[in-house]
Amino acid sequence: MRLTTKGRFAVTAMMDLALRGDDGPVALAGVAERQSISLSYLEQLFGKLRRYKLVDSVRGPGGGYCIAKPLAQLTVADIIRAVDEQLDATQCGGQENCQDEHRCMTHELWSTLNAKMFDYLASVTLAELVDREKAKAVTRGESIVEVKRPLGPHPRRAVREKIAAVA
Repeated sequence: MRLTTKGRFAVTAMMDLALRGDDGPVALAGVAERQSISLSYLEQLFGKLRRYKLVDSVRGPGGGYCIAKPLAQLTVADIIRAVDEQLDATQCGGQENCQDEHRCMTHELWSTLNAKMFDYLASVTLAELVDREKAKAVTRGESIVEVKRPLGPHPRRAVREKIAAVA
């Protein structure tokens, strides 16, 4: 049983967006750079988050993503569910065919653990995570830098211009 990078990255990226999105859309290129996550991987995750209506996208210069719901109404379980993350401690994926097509002796234990994990993740809101992160920064004497957009041209345009200059 484990939460894969898909779920971890989605929650981390949503926290980054929540911390920096007060004044408008946040470019995924900035999230990718700050969190050391591949931009193409983030684009896939945010496509799923957008389909679940957890984020809105804004096209064009200065565009990016915004969180589509109040942070207090968005749970970690919502994010994980949106990116198709499976939290399952059973060996059978809940099919009850763990041992020679029969339910194993510990199936109930692992099924209960699944329910407890989901309940816990459904009880943690993005607002709580953001508040915790801000409190940690204050304790360390740091501030969370509210970088809204990179200085200079839009990140994708800048990449296209660099490619054109090399070609």
